[in-house]
Amino acid sequence: MSYMLLIIEPAGQRAERTEAQGREVYARMQAFGDALRAQGKLRAVESLAGLGDAVRVSQAPGAARRLDGPFAEAKEMVGGFLLLDGVTREEAIELARQCPAAEWATVEVRGLAPCFDESRS
Repeated sequence: MSYMLLIIEPAGQRAERTEAQGREVYARMQAFGDALRAQGKLRAVESLAGLGDAVRVSQAPGAARRLDGPFAEAKEMVGGFLLLDGVTREEAIELARQCPAAEWATVEVRGLAPCFDESRS
Protein backbone atom coordinates (compact mmCIF):
# COMPACT_ATOMS: atom_id res chain seq x y z
CA MET A 1 0.00 0.00 0.00
CA SER A 2 1.02 3.65 -0.35
CA TYR A 3 1.39 6.05 2.56
CA MET A 4 2.39 9.67 2.89
CA LEU A 5 4.51 10.97 5.72
CA LEU A 6 3.59 14.63 6.20
CA ILE A 7 6.13 16.76 8.04
CA ILE A 8 4.09 19.17 10.20
CA GLU A 9 6.42 21.76 11.66
CA PRO A 10 5.84 24.84 13.80
CA ALA A 11 5.36 27.94 11.65
CA GLY A 12 8.44 30.15 11.94
CA GLN A 13 10.72 27.34 13.09
CA ARG A 14 12.87 27.54 9.96
CA ALA A 15 13.58 31.23 10.56
CA GLU A 16 15.02 30.36 13.97
CA ARG A 17 17.71 28.13 12.43
CA THR A 18 21.05 29.37 11.20
CA GLU A 19 21.90 28.55 7.60
CA ALA A 20 24.30 25.85 8.82
CA GLN A 21 21.57 24.29 10.96
CA GLY A 22 19.13 24.40 8.05
CA ARG A 23 21.63 22.72 5.73
CA GLU A 24 22.31 20.01 8.34
CA VAL A 25 18.58 19.29 8.74
CA TYR A 26 18.16 19.16 4.95
CA ALA A 27 21.15 16.81 4.55
CA ARG A 28 19.77 14.43 7.18
CA MET A 29 16.40 14.32 5.44
CA GLN A 30 18.09 13.76 2.06
CA ALA A 31 20.09 10.84 3.49
CA PHE A 32 16.91 9.35 4.98
CA GLY A 33 15.15 9.64 1.62
CA ASP A 34 18.13 8.15 -0.23
CA ALA A 35 18.10 5.13 2.11
CA LEU A 36 14.37 4.57 1.53
CA ARG A 37 14.84 4.94 -2.23
CA ALA A 38 17.62 2.33 -2.16
CA GLN A 39 15.19 -0.05 -0.40
CA GLY A 40 12.54 0.56 -3.08
CA LYS A 41 10.12 2.12 -0.57
CA LEU A 42 10.18 5.76 -1.70
CA ARG A 43 8.16 7.16 -4.61
CA ALA A 44 8.81 10.86 -3.89
CA VAL A 45 10.22 13.21 -1.27
CA GLU A 46 10.06 17.01 -1.26
CA SER A 47 10.61 19.95 1.03
CA LEU A 48 8.01 22.71 0.67
CA ALA A 49 8.62 26.46 0.65
CA GLY A 50 7.53 28.40 3.71
CA LEU A 51 4.19 30.09 4.29
CA GLY A 52 5.42 33.38 2.85
CA ASP A 53 5.12 31.88 -0.65
CA ALA A 54 1.81 30.13 -0.01
CA VAL A 55 -1.50 31.09 -1.59
CA ARG A 56 -4.89 29.78 -0.48
CA VAL A 57 -7.63 29.56 -3.10
CA SER A 58 -11.28 28.62 -2.66
CA GLN A 59 -14.02 28.51 -5.29
CA ALA A 60 -17.14 28.13 -3.18
CA PRO A 61 -20.23 29.12 -5.18
CA GLY A 62 -20.42 32.91 -5.24
CA ALA A 63 -17.40 33.26 -2.98
CA ALA A 64 -14.22 32.87 -5.01
CA ARG A 65 -11.32 33.83 -2.79
CA ARG A 66 -7.54 34.17 -2.92
CA LEU A 67 -5.46 34.77 0.18
CA ASP A 68 -1.72 35.33 -0.10
CA GLY A 69 0.57 34.17 2.70
CA PRO A 70 2.05 34.42 5.17
CA PHE A 71 -0.93 33.46 7.28
CA ALA A 72 -0.78 35.13 10.69
CA GLU A 73 -3.15 32.57 12.24
CA ALA A 74 -0.99 29.60 11.18
CA LYS A 75 0.72 27.87 14.08
CA GLU A 76 1.92 24.92 11.99
CA MET A 77 2.74 24.27 8.36
CA VAL A 78 3.35 21.30 6.12
CA GLY A 79 7.09 21.52 5.61
CA GLY A 80 7.48 18.53 3.34
CA PHE A 81 6.45 14.99 2.60
CA LEU A 82 7.65 11.51 1.77
CA LEU A 83 5.47 9.29 -0.42
CA LEU A 84 6.04 5.62 0.41
CA ASP A 85 5.14 2.62 -1.74
CA GLY A 86 4.79 -1.06 -0.95
CA VAL A 87 4.76 -0.73 2.82
CA THR A 88 2.27 -1.78 5.45
CA ARG A 89 0.67 0.67 7.87
CA GLU A 90 2.94 -0.57 10.65
CA GLU A 91 6.03 -0.17 8.44
CA ALA A 92 4.95 3.38 7.58
CA ILE A 93 4.55 4.18 11.28
CA GLU A 94 7.98 2.74 12.04
CA LEU A 95 9.52 4.78 9.21
CA ALA A 96 7.84 7.89 10.65
CA ARG A 97 9.52 7.14 13.98
CA GLN A 98 12.88 6.79 12.22
CA CYS A 99 12.43 9.99 10.19
CA PRO A 100 14.87 12.69 11.34
CA ALA A 101 12.06 15.28 11.18
CA ALA A 102 10.35 13.53 14.11
CA GLU A 103 13.01 15.21 16.29
CA TRP A 104 11.82 18.76 15.48
CA ALA A 105 8.35 18.30 13.96
CA THR A 106 5.37 15.97 13.91
CA VAL A 107 5.36 13.26 11.25
CA GLU A 108 1.80 12.40 10.29
CA VAL A 109 1.18 9.04 8.59
CA ARG A 110 -1.67 9.02 6.04
CA GLY A 111 -2.74 6.21 3.74
CA LEU A 112 -3.62 7.01 0.14
CA ALA A 113 -7.23 6.23 -0.76
CA PRO A 114 -10.04 7.57 -2.94
CA CYS A 115 -11.92 10.46 -1.34
CA PHE A 116 -15.19 8.52 -1.56
CA ASP A 117 -13.92 5.49 0.38
CA GLU A 118 -15.74 5.88 3.72
CA SER A 119 -13.95 2.87 5.21
CA ARG A 120 -10.64 4.82 5.09
CA SER A 121 -11.82 8.00 6.82
